[in-house]
Amino acid sequence: MSAGRLLSLLLLLQSRGRVSARGIADELGVSVRTAYRDVARLQEAGIPVYAEPGRTGGYQLLDGYRTRLTGMSEGEARALFFAGLPGPAAELGLADEVAAARLKLLAALPAGPREEAARTATVFHVDAPGWYREPEETPHLPLFVDAVLARHAVDVRYRRWRAPQEVSRRLHPYGLVLKSGTWYLVAATDSRIATYRVTQVLDATPSDERFDRPRDFDLGAYWASYLDDFQRRRHTGTATIRLSPRGLRRLPDNVPPEVARAAAATATPVGDDGWVEAVIPTESTDHACGELLRLGVDVEVVAPPELRRAMATTVDVLARAYGVR
Repeated sequence: MSAGRLLSLLLLLQSRGRVSARGIADELGVSVRTAYRDVARLQEAGIPVYAEPGRTGGYQLLDGYRTRLTGMSEGEARALFFAGLPGPAAELGLADEVAAARLKLLAALPAGPREEAARTATVFHVDAPGWYREPEETPHLPLFVDAVLARHAVDVRYRRWRAPQEVSRRLHPYGLVLKSGTWYLVAATDSRIATYRVTQVLDATPSDERFDRPRDFDLGAYWASYLDDFQRRRHTGTATIRLSPRGLRRLPDNVPPEVARAAAATATPVGDDGWVEAVIPTESTDHACGELLRLGVDVEVVAPPELRRAMATTVDVLARAYGVR
């Protein structure tokens, strides 16, 4: 029997008022029979818990009773930042701390603000991963959380996109970033600060080496600069395209936001049928061809010639595959 669970039950009753045995079981992750036993143990400890019978009944504390046991542990204080992000908190290994911290916060509030906080929690939910993709497995994430907070180095084996694909590094973790459901580790090596996708870490071992993060390092500013640099490196060319009215409407659903914004900003009418001509950034001929083909007959590539040829070649192969030619 966990004393922590009894404390959680006490704080639950204090913050929620009347709670059924089923509600207690669901909140604490135990069986209904265990919930009954936990309530009995609180009563044996002298806590004034009484049962209200009936369909709307449940357990509640005697009016006026409040516990002062609302001090937070270090882990719960860390978890407070993620109180509105249950999914990411679980990935970071802080799910239990988040639940306990929320209960303690609610228990410490007066009745009015407590009810408002509870109501607010029921109308907001954060689901970080993007559509059409499974959540990524991040088994090493809790280790990096500890490394970031304790400032100790980590030895990793990492898989990257260029050769050699597998490399070994000793990292000084500066911070973690959640971007569109994907976790990234920002860490320093002996030569530079870099960004590592956590799912690409094959092995991770904590080191005894300690380090000091530079006082002037700003994780948010670093990430904004990293994204700007990523976009500059990613888009190395441009293409001139023509879009039908339907193609212009469909474009944001089929290309990255920066490509759609560029098309909207440069769109110029051509002819009287609603078609427009625009200039968009591109990564490579193959990548641009794959993205633009999603628009079918609602797009025409004007330039560069190599992209226009790639589009024509792909369409010709498709036509042959379907017996059109």
